[in-house]
Amino acid sequence: MKIRTLLFVSMISILLFNCQEKDMNKMQLSSDAFTNKALIPSEYSCEGEDFSPLLKWDNVPSRTKIFALTCVDPDAPMGDWIHWLAWNIPADWKSLPKNISPDDQSQFTQGTNSWGRTGYGGPCPPVGHGQHRYYFTIYALDKELSLDSSAQLNELLQVMENHIIGKAEIMGKYERK
Repeated sequence: MKIRTLLFVSMISILLFNCQEKDMNKMQLSSDAFTNKALIPSEYSCEGEDFSPLLKWDNVPSRTKIFALTCVDPDAPMGDWIHWLAWNIPADWKSLPKNISPDDQSQFTQGTNSWGRTGYGGPCPPVGHGQHRYYFTIYALDKELSLDSSAQLNELLQVMENHIIGKAEIMGKYERK
């Protein structure tokens, strides 16, 4: 009887793991500003108005309590350059509007980017360094995060660990003129 129970528990664990993995893959992230792997318009860069782009997501896991967002440039000469961190985005939200004020911490928290400021900082690769990639990633989390706006990417990733139940990404490209 114990072996049968153990086998049953193991099978349930495998099924739950597979369901969680499927949830992780079905979330989708999109933007009205650019499509996946396309060029990001200069309006969203340091050469334009430096507006944050409108982002939309769907197919969210039902257990989602909040969302977190990162935007990272892995092609920066000094390593990953963080353009945007945000967390505790309400679970009933399915988008972020265009041009969110970097000072607005009223509805969710924006963290510290690589310029040492809170909020969004658009693409701004060094001139002559070619095209860079910008990965916007939305995370569905099963708990609210206790971090203040001085938090940086490593701190955010650390507190999110073991709480990510869904994830989606869109990548845009930009080259400075």
